[in-house]
Amino acid sequence: MNASSLVVQPLESDFSFKAKAYTALREAIAKMNIYDVDDEIRLDERQLAADLGVSRTPIREAMARLEHEGLVRTVPRRGIFVVRKSKREIIEIVQAWAALESMAARLITLYANNDEISSLRRIFSTFQNGQGGAHIDEYSEANLAFHQAIIDMAHSDVLKRLAENLFIHMRAIRHRTIGEDHRFERSIIDHMQIIEALEARDTELAERLVRDHALNLAAHVERNAHYLK
Repeated sequence: MNASSLVVQPLESDFSFKAKAYTALREAIAKMNIYDVDDEIRLDERQLAADLGVSRTPIREAMARLEHEGLVRTVPRRGIFVVRKSKREIIEIVQAWAALESMAARLITLYANNDEISSLRRIFSTFQNGQGGAHIDEYSEANLAFHQAIIDMAHSDVLKRLAENLFIHMRAIRHRTIGEDHRFERSIIDHMQIIEALEARDTELAERLVRDHALNLAAHVERNAHYLK
């Protein structure tokens, strides 16, 4: 997906345009690879209204809500832009994610059933024997699905809500960095070790492996993400 293009579909007319415009725009922003380009990503209200098949009023209302959530920002006389975090902010987001996801891993070992845990292996079934590098885009999606599954399998609504906004930037920075410095090779090894610890119900090990995996991303961003301000 082109990081600078917000992909949306026309809205159905059977629900509130305001609510549906917000949901559509938020989901579209969440799927953008916002760190894959160096330029700021500007959103065109007129074009979005045309793409969604609505007037500009629900678009403006949705943008106001997204700005309140910190996902977009309005620059006077320039327009509305998708928020891109600084390097320091990304590192802090990853550190916060490490705390949430490691707690999720702890909860999984205590409460998730065996079928749920075994489903994690299927995410990487086509990426054994170092094939991640040959299919980096597909592996990136599997990587994101894995980390989302860890959060979901904790069965904690509070934890999931806390992770929701962080995930937008976690998704984007993981997508950007997975192909850097052979990170995908270490990623698949880390994931298999995490799955084995979860299957063994080794609470302390699973929690530590998940936390260290995320903090390794923070360290990589610190060393290598020169494209972030």
